[in-house]
Amino acid sequence: MYRLRLFLFAGICTTLTQSVAASEPELTVVAGGGMATYAPASLLAMPAATNVTIPGDVAYKRDMSFRALPVAALLGGVAPDETIRFVANDGYVANLAAAPLLARGDGAVAYLAIETPDAPWPPLRAGESATAGPFYLVWVRPELGGIQSGQWPYQIARIESVAPLVKRYPVLAPAPGLSAQDPIRHGFAAYEKHCSACHTLNLGGDATIGPDLNVPYNPTEYLRVDALRRLIRDPQSLRRWQDAKMPRFPVANLSDRELTDLLAYLRHMADRKVPLTPTK
Repeated sequence: MYRLRLFLFAGICTTLTQSVAASEPELTVVAGGGMATYAPASLLAMPAATNVTIPGDVAYKRDMSFRALPVAALLGGVAPDETIRFVANDGYVANLAAAPLLARGDGAVAYLAIETPDAPWPPLRAGESATAGPFYLVWVRPELGGIQSGQWPYQIARIESVAPLVKRYPVLAPAPGLSAQDPIRHGFAAYEKHCSACHTLNLGGDATIGPDLNVPYNPTEYLRVDALRRLIRDPQSLRRWQDAKMPRFPVANLSDRELTDLLAYLRHMADRKVPLTPTK
């Protein structure tokens, strides 16, 4: 009987240990030809871990201090011309150029802020429990690198080196005959920077949050130009609902020139739709 009780007790302890381990957040990093998985404690144990203070943090809209690790410390072997994809738990996917993420020194520097169970961060919204953790990309001196709000993904689960978005999804590309200075090409760059994290286009892209921007209809086909501009600038000013996820894009983040070019790209892509397979 004693042995049976001891066996049962050991089994319960093992199950509890496995349950705690399974619930601990993990970050997967695929870069430089290798793959690694990290728990918060292992990241914070790295020599480069430090404290950072972020004035006017993007997620929390106030000054915040974090225990963090320079992102460059996780991207060994990555070249500056590569693309780094950040995949969040809620489906947000940010494709960012590697060069700013690898930068060190007196300019904009990227850090991975790390939340730990014994020091949880505040909720993102009043009355909800979700925080920006467990892993959050923050920037020190972002104004020196032209870093925009879309380059601050939070609730990160995976960081990986990938081919540029347009190489993986050629259906996003504007017509090949356009010059490099054509506003449509500039608009495509604006789409990549500001829209591709939440939206696909022509069913191409990594995002899963928002609707596709070209099939079955392009927004330029069913919204007046002034209404579409207003929707992008402040979605809640055009149609308000509590669970809306699309952020505002003020002039500070998306200039009037960029917005005009973005609309030119969207109108152009309305004539370059991919066939939509009927659902059964």
